[in-house]
Amino acid sequence: MSEHLLSEIPGWLQSLLNSELALVVLLGVFVLEGAMLMYFVPSELLVPGSLLLLGHSPEQLLSVLGVAVLGATIGQYLLFRLAKRGGREYLLQKRWFRVSDRALTRFDGWFDRWGPIAVTGSNAMLFTRGMLTVPAGLARMEDRRFVALSAVGTLLFESMLAALYVFGVDLLW
Repeated sequence: MSEHLLSEIPGWLQSLLNSELALVVLLGVFVLEGAMLMYFVPSELLVPGSLLLLGHSPEQLLSVLGVAVLGATIGQYLLFRLAKRGGREYLLQKRWFRVSDRALTRFDGWFDRWGPIAVTGSNAMLFTRGMLTVPAGLARMEDRRFVALSAVGTLLFESMLAALYVFGVDLLW
């Protein structure tokens, strides 16, 4: 299945995916995803899609997971710092920030109720990935703690998706 799909990809993209630049491009994609700027691609498809295109040997799996966690954590940290510096109203005024005031208030409540561990929990769950990044920044959470909790949640999330993909592929073939 993978070979058939790869044969349909344009030659220039195939050569990029087969080069050392593939992981660099993937890192950039995950930075954008972590910063909540990739609204056109569900984050749930990024790791499985990467494994489909790049392969899922143990080395490739670890590389994709490492790039995913690093990139998403960098992106979330950038958004966290922006929330910390700019504040709530600043973000709500930005067109690229597509979280409503109402939704942000709901996530503020989650952060108030559960504290910093909610960052890890939200990063590990479908549909809430990264949503506690802004409340953590607005609460002026300590930077290193945010990065660690964000990275752990992202590792949990991306590992679950990778496992589902790998075991699903093995079951199908």
